Amino acid sequence: MAGDQLNVLNALDVAKTQWYHFTAIIVAGMGFFTDAYDLFCISLVTKLLGRIYYHVDGSPKPGNLPPNVSAAVNGVAFVGTLTGQLFFGWLGDKLGRKKVYGMTLMVMVICSIASGLSFGNKPKSVMTTLCFFRFWLGFGIGGDYPLSATIMSEYANKKTRGAFIAAVFAMQGFGILTGGIFAIIVSAVFEARFPSPAYQVDALASTVPQADYVWRIILMVGALPAAMTYYSRSKMPETARYTALVAKDAKLAASNMSKVLQVEIEAEHQRVEEISRDQSRQFGLFSKEFMKRHGLHLLGTTSTWFLLDIAFYSQNLFQKDIFSAIGWIPPAQTMNAIQEVFKIARAQTLIALCSTVPGYWFTVAFIDIIGRFAIQMMGFFFMTVFMFALAFPYDHWTHKDNRIGFVVMYSLTFFFANFGPNATTFVVPAEIFPARFRSTCHGISAASGKLGAMVGAFGFLYLAQSPDKNKTEHGYPPGIGVKNSLIVLGVVNLLGMVFTLLVPESKGKSLEEMSGEHENNDGSNSSSTNNNTVSAA
Repeated sequence: MAGDQLNVLNALDVAKTQWYHFTAIIVAGMGFFTDAYDLFCISLVTKLLGRIYYHVDGSPKPGNLPPNVSAAVNGVAFVGTLTGQLFFGWLGDKLGRKKVYGMTLMVMVICSIASGLSFGNKPKSVMTTLCFFRFWLGFGIGGDYPLSATIMSEYANKKTRGAFIAAVFAMQGFGILTGGIFAIIVSAVFEARFPSPAYQVDALASTVPQADYVWRIILMVGALPAAMTYYSRSKMPETARYTALVAKDAKLAASNMSKVLQVEIEAEHQRVEEISRDQSRQFGLFSKEFMKRHGLHLLGTTSTWFLLDIAFYSQNLFQKDIFSAIGWIPPAQTMNAIQEVFKIARAQTLIALCSTVPGYWFTVAFIDIIGRFAIQMMGFFFMTVFMFALAFPYDHWTHKDNRIGFVVMYSLTFFFANFGPNATTFVVPAEIFPARFRSTCHGISAASGKLGAMVGAFGFLYLAQSPDKNKTEHGYPPGIGVKNSLIVLGVVNLLGMVFTLLVPESKGKSLEEMSGEHENNDGSNSSSTNNNTVSAA
């Protein structure tokens, strides 16, 4: 393929790992750090929101968010994310990766702050404004998915491209971990400064007025890492693949990458025109030719991400409920409001520390050694095994003596989600589609994942309720229980293994080799005449 490639693209493919690779990982990765913090920190404070705004006098249990409010608060950011993935994915192919990249960050900064400033002190006004700003926060986060993945894939060399894209995604683990640690610190400080009795001792006094600051501070801090990387993003040059293959500007592509790679690269105007003439006759998105070449690939990336996120988000957003069921988090009435935030944050932080973060970095270490396909298939397989191992003897795991075993098994499902499909479903769509559709197709795949996240998040709220209507949470209809919900998630992971068979392996191949970028409609190479070399400056 090197003979067919533009010099500038070949130079990127064969470049040694350099400082600019790490700069790109940090700049793109801090966006993902913020994404994860913002998306997952809401699960740390939903119980607190219930206590503050939905307290019922005389109730034996603290206030809870009503089912429709809980679904909206937890899920509205996903709706925004899905919309943002589709919109910014498309925009990234139309206007260029760089132009759109800064927009997403500013939306995230503004809406993180605005979420914490949700107006009023009445439940309806606070929840309405919180949901409004979290939708737009999700919209900005959504844009980060296709743009970060596409930028990193187009900057990386082909030998370590998988590890670089996975490293950007792995920052999500640190975002989840930081969210938990920060919630622990904030709740510990407020508990020391404003001590209060447990709910069962004094229901009203158990939620101090200052608790209203706790959730607002936790949500607003998500703006800081995004704001810190805005300048760096604005200084990143446009990727050579977009500039040369989509914008058709050979001179700018060569100039930008000469500075980045610190080598002299010839601007190949004639070659870009040849490719342009070939590509102008080629297919559009969702055309018959596109479906013939990439239809099954797109089905593979969308279906596997959809199925993965059903399992991943139903666990992650509602793991505090599972921890309560097995006794890791004490009954709500035995704690005051701020203590409950502390206990939920501690449990989620331990899971992140022990399984989520290591899983991501195992993927970074091995993805260019054993390949995307093997990691994704292995991940889905072990998630299926551990889900069933949790589900079928579920009554055994709820006994006090067996709780640690349950947490270990539960942590392993998270480990293999992240050393598995949670990372690879992000990496692969950025590698296998043509440059002019790359950001759009990644956005479509990611949006399919967020659709799965909504199914998991909303569905699990109702499914995990006890079949006994006397044991359900206030306002919820009877469900199928945690045990049967875990069985359903096991089946979902099994289907993920089946659809992984549609996903091609991209390890060690150039992006143009994967996408057939330099081929005519008859499958032949557009040109193999140019063998200009890249000379060191």
